Amino acid sequence: MFFMSNEALHTAQRILETAQKIMAFTGAGLSTESGISDYRSLGGLWQKYQPVTFEEFLTDPHKRFEYWQRKKEMFAQIRLARPNGGHIALAGLEKNGRYLGTVTQNIDGLHQKAGSRRVLELHGTNQEAVCLNCGLKDDFETVYQKLLAGADDPHCPSCNGQLKPNTISFGQPLNPDILSLAFDWARQCDVVLAVGSSLVVEPAASIPRTAVEYGAKLILINRDATPLDSIAALSVKTDAAAFLNQLSGC
Repeated sequence: MFFMSNEALHTAQRILETAQKIMAFTGAGLSTESGISDYRSLGGLWQKYQPVTFEEFLTDPHKRFEYWQRKKEMFAQIRLARPNGGHIALAGLEKNGRYLGTVTQNIDGLHQKAGSRRVLELHGTNQEAVCLNCGLKDDFETVYQKLLAGADDPHCPSCNGQLKPNTISFGQPLNPDILSLAFDWARQCDVVLAVGSSLVVEPAASIPRTAVEYGAKLILINRDATPLDSIAALSVKTDAAAFLNQLSGC
């Protein structure tokens, strides 16, 4: 159990109240309260599984089978997950007219389910699959039902090309347009709220750092230490969702 001091909450509130342009940067720690496993902590997904690289997915049928079985397990979590108070608090920030948007490393779609509309998904989304040949996108629920029915390597219903969840695998390039806009927001904002991220995965982790380099104040909320703690205006070691929920009620 993590506890927040009133001083930390009120300091964060004062910083946000004086901001003209706010952006949020979110990681897996925000969604753990919604029942979605994170990656790096004790018991996280990367301790349970070795990541399948993009090259392995394309060239190794056994690795591709392993990948789909893993995605089936992960989507079973995600489809039942509901936004928590942290997601709802960030969606509420959009209504104040000073919010640039949310840049997220998460692929669960919970920001949108909470009502956020200005969301940049750096690592893609588990809510859809995409054909690597023709670009057709399909709702992942459709693909999930095929996996449950016994499919082990789903293909495109239009061209029979290789389907893949519309997420970024190791070795797969990020969407350059999304990444460029995220850095644009970082250069524009005067406060960046980094929530639930270990801030070690590049180039995503450079986004909050860029904001600070351009003069923004960094509010950092994460259970564990991060490489950016020393440059944060406020660093709070606590549960991300709980802090945001309490902050919205200040």
